[in-house]
Amino acid sequence: MTVLSTRVRSALACCLLAAALGGCGSPAPPPVKPGPTPSAKASRPPTLAPGPQGLAPVFKNGKRQEKVVALTFDADMTADQGPRAARGERFDNPGLIRTLRTFEVPATVFMTGRWAEEYPAQAKAIDADPLFEVANHSYSHYAFTKDCYGLPTVAPKDMRADVEKAFAAFKKAGVRDAVPYFRFPGGCYDRTALKSLASSGVTAVQWDVVSGDAFATDADAVAQDVLSGVRPGSVVVMHCTRSAAPATEKALHTIVPELRKRGYRFVRVSELMGAATGAAR
Repeated sequence: MTVLSTRVRSALACCLLAAALGGCGSPAPPPVKPGPTPSAKASRPPTLAPGPQGLAPVFKNGKRQEKVVALTFDADMTADQGPRAARGERFDNPGLIRTLRTFEVPATVFMTGRWAEEYPAQAKAIDADPLFEVANHSYSHYAFTKDCYGLPTVAPKDMRADVEKAFAAFKKAGVRDAVPYFRFPGGCYDRTALKSLASSGVTAVQWDVVSGDAFATDADAVAQDVLSGVRPGSVVVMHCTRSAAPATEKALHTIVPELRKRGYRFVRVSELMGAATGAAR
């Protein structure tokens, strides 16, 4: 199969993730030498201050001086398409999440409220693990702008409510320590969206490295996209649904050892943001 370019695979990811829900499972990885034990979760996760024009702040990467990198994983589910679980797809916690645990890689999981409702036990377990933190990817996985890869849209007057509904779904699922970070579905946002979310207190978290993992079957290509893009302070966007990102777990077996070989340390977004001064550069 011809390997798609990063740009094309990124577009496919945003266009089709509305339909993506599934597990992250595969055989257990071989034993590896773990990295440093992650720092404890902050009791008050850092956020960025709103911009001078009253807009929600946007964080794309941390400071460029230190070799740290944040791997982030989106767990998506679009409300009006209904759960795929009835057709046999399940979130398989011993898969990608187990790989991260085996490698002892801290990570931030951006979760939709619908996903947490469908998989409350898994959402609670991810939150309870000191390696991970749960962040907000909206309730519905509807876009916050028009013309966002074919996703349905949220009206500006409903944007804050959609974010708050996701946090409520997390709480109902047993997630106690969700961080006040928000990732726009499809990565699409504009001034109206940022203004609508300013009063919610969230920091919008985007990325500076696209893994290209959505619907990719070539794990080596995914790994190369990440390895060629990472710089000190990078935020990498990946996915945690087997149906949408079948090569992601295998790619981690190349990404993690190679970045550690290059001297990188893995951190959660909260640690990366905490080390940043002012807005991300």
